[in-house]
This record gives sequence, structure tokens and C-alpha cells, in this order.
Amino acid sequence: MEDFFGIAVPLGVLFIGLPWLILHYITKWKQSPSLTNEDERLLDDMHLTARRLEERLQTIERIIAADNPDFRPSLPRRDEDDFRRSDLRDNDYSRRN
Repeated sequence: MEDFFGIAVPLGVLFIGLPWLILHYITKWKQSPSLTNEDERLLDDMHLTARRLEERLQTIERIIAADNPDFRPSLPRRDEDDFRRSDLRDNDYSRRN
């Protein structure tokens, strides 16, 4: 009898429990909601706001550096090519996939 349970339990776990567990979480993953258009728009707006704040911080650091030559900004500055003003004005809400 002990031999039966010693074989049946691991086989049951392997062939019934494990596939059930995997399929259960695959189903949960597929049912999870994705981002809506409003969520994507909100993320784009937050990204735009963050870039504007970064530009303001860089401006303040340039002003302080001009007044005080010993001032060192905390983070390295980004190239102007990476941070174009036209990117701030052209806010595209289309899906980017």
C-alpha cells in the first residue's frame, strides 16, 4: 500500500497538478486587462510632463552654473539632439506597436 501511494502521488502531481497549475495561470494571464487608449494617453501626457520638467531643470542648472562657476549639476546633461523642442509640441497619441 505504501508503494502505491509512493508512486501514485508523485505521478498525480506531475500529470494532473502541474498541468492544471500552468493552465490556470495562463488563463489568468490572458484574462488580465491591457492598457486602454485612455491609459496610453495618460502615459503619453506623463512622459511629456516629465520631459518638460527635465528641460526646466536643465535651464535652472545652466542659470546657476552661469552665476556660480563651482556649481556641478547632479546628473550629466543630455545632448540637445536628444531633447528637441519639436518633440514636445508634436504629441502623437497613436498606438506604438
